[in-house]
Amino acid sequence: MNTLATNPVVTILETLHREAAISDRELMETMMARLNAPETSADQVMADLFAKEKADYRSVYHDYADNFLAVSPRYGQFLYMMARACKARRIVEFGTSMGISTIYLAAALRDNSGGQLISSEMEHTKVTRARASLDAAGLADLVDIREGDALETLRSIEEPVDFLLLDGAFSLYLPVLKLIEPWLAPGAVVFGENAFDPDYLAYLDNPINGYLSQMLPLDEGRGNGFAVRVG
Repeated sequence: MNTLATNPVVTILETLHREAAISDRELMETMMARLNAPETSADQVMADLFAKEKADYRSVYHDYADNFLAVSPRYGQFLYMMARACKARRIVEFGTSMGISTIYLAAALRDNSGGQLISSEMEHTKVTRARASLDAAGLADLVDIREGDALETLRSIEEPVDFLLLDGAFSLYLPVLKLIEPWLAPGAVVFGENAFDPDYLAYLDNPINGYLSQMLPLDEGRGNGFAVRVG
């Protein structure tokens, strides 16, 4: 069975991706202009962003309250495929946003004969939109969206996790990973969309921490990282 190929999921995802493209166009154009400006470098742009986030990630992220900041359809399908391939039954997602990636992952759980997806989101309006979309897609029963700061909402997991998606504030990838780490099952997969934080990447690359990792040639430029818990 492939829930992604059935309605209402197909129609809802098409609508959300279309809205995301419109909503985020100006933001993406502004970011690309900064990255391509001759007077600066991509490394400096990212360093400035991390500095702002680390100073006050709540305010920085609140500025994107109207933006989807969504995964692409191709990456969403890849997440679905990987969750199916590893027969995930318990998934944690950092950064629900409007619920696009959440739908892909919940669809995988449905086709894996059930499970639970715990997702965290700070912005109330995004939580409301995501819950409505999941309900319309017939997937709400599989998802627990926890509203608030992930460093608080994801403290209570209490069961093994098969799949972790990091797609929120960039500077929190490593803290959130360490928070979930005690619950990661052997062989659990970890995906970091926009995984640009040098500290996060260095942590995954250090064998002592128990991961094998590499960047994915998927949506190049978006820093899609993949890791497996082996230790």
